Amino acid sequence: MTDFSGTYKLVSHDNFEALLRELGASEEIIAKLNQNTSDLEITQNGSAYTIKNVSPNHTREISFELGKEFDETRADGSTVKSTVTLDGNKLIQIQKGEKELKIVRELDGNELKITATAGSVEAHGVYAKQ
Repeated sequence: MTDFSGTYKLVSHDNFEALLRELGASEEIIAKLNQNTSDLEITQNGSAYTIKNVSPNHTREISFELGKEFDETRADGSTVKSTVTLDGNKLIQIQKGEKELKIVRELDGNELKITATAGSVEAHGVYAKQ
């Protein structure tokens, strides 16, 4: 099983604003989130995970077990039902709410590549393991 544990620093991202718009986030929320640079902290204990998104203004944290649905609050404040599965070196998360969001976190050596898709809009992020 791939070990995702570690701290990751954001290297680059693209199309994040368009993704937030597709999800229905307000311009105020988009402006606030777009100013942040964030680090990810992932801890793993068997099939239990915690992912912290740490930025200067805010920290968001989710804890889950693979394959088990859980409640989550998105960055825009909406509440969704999420399920995360593992496929090789990928954590695949599906958020079901007013609009569905798919987040793929792929570990490639010391890089964590994130692809988030809502409707026809896709955003990408790359994090370097510290």
